[in-house]
Amino acid sequence: MGEHVHVRLSQGLSVSEDGELIEHAACRCGATFTKVFDTNGGEPEPQS
Repeated sequence: MGEHVHVRLSQGLSVSEDGELIEHAACRCGATFTKVFDTNGGEPEPQS
């Protein structure tokens, strides 16, 4: 049998109290992952 490769399936997004964007993901095996994107210093995207 081969090695297991985690496939990160998106579980959703949230925003922390500090304004950081948090991405939640999980693998079918039960492993969970969280990635935090720092938004400090970012410029808002222009509205079209």
